[in-house]
Amino acid sequence: MGLDDGWVTDLGLPRTLALKVLGNGVVPQQAAVALRLLLCPHRWAVHR
Repeated sequence: MGLDDGWVTDLGLPRTLALKVLGNGVVPQQAAVALRLLLCPHRWAVHR
């Protein structure tokens, strides 16, 4: 998912809870691309 080693495993959570945390997580690379697309002024420019 692009997270640092131990991001979830070093929390001392039971395996099932750690998997749930990972399953509900956001992949940082995908979030960065989404923000770039949403914040790009050219993408939302109205062409007439």
